[in-house]
Amino acid sequence: MAQTHDHDAHPHSDHSQGDHPHAAHHGSALSPMELRVRALESVLVEKGYVDPAALDALIETYETQVGPHNGARVVARAWVDPDFRARLLADATPAMRELGVGGRGGEHMVVVANTPETHNLVVCTLCSCYPWPVLGLPPVWYKSPPYRARAVIEPRAVLAEFGLTLPAGQRIRVWDSTAELRYMVLPMRPAGTEALDEAALAALVTRDAMIGTGLPEVGA
Repeated sequence: MAQTHDHDAHPHSDHSQGDHPHAAHHGSALSPMELRVRALESVLVEKGYVDPAALDALIETYETQVGPHNGARVVARAWVDPDFRARLLADATPAMRELGVGGRGGEHMVVVANTPETHNLVVCTLCSCYPWPVLGLPPVWYKSPPYRARAVIEPRAVLAEFGLTLPAGQRIRVWDSTAELRYMVLPMRPAGTEALDEAALAALVTRDAMIGTGLPEVGA
């Protein structure tokens, strides 16, 4: 059973920050794991076990076709369609299928909605379970031990490192994904977007907003 962790709405006292989870995502150097993956990929290609064109096509699929825009379409529909929103929050998996979103790694989804009172944050403390068909390729920082450990212990400090400072009265609820159950955040619709259509709204939804480490872009 997936675990959730509630944190009070008051800012935490100073903690040791440890490794910066977001900085690793922007750094130019490859992590040891990425280097190992690159080396393994080279060996498999050299021995003819993997077709490099097929590998490139697979990566391209997850980056451009099964990327976070799938989840963004779900969020945008929930913003404009109250009935869909209700179905999504009640039972996310079949609701997402209405938009053709889902598949292996996203068979059992739960969507949790941000409110002025509660901000939701998703993590996988045991490994790096992530809804690939909904959000695409997981960011490097999501899989890093510092993020996986600190998101539960000091979520407010972690969010601040992502540049997200929440109101003092807004509590943080941390959702721990598993191989059987994976979470996505439904962020609040930005103010001033009443005139935007569904496609324009989807363009405002970032991957980080659906994990809970960010917010949607500000509408024009």
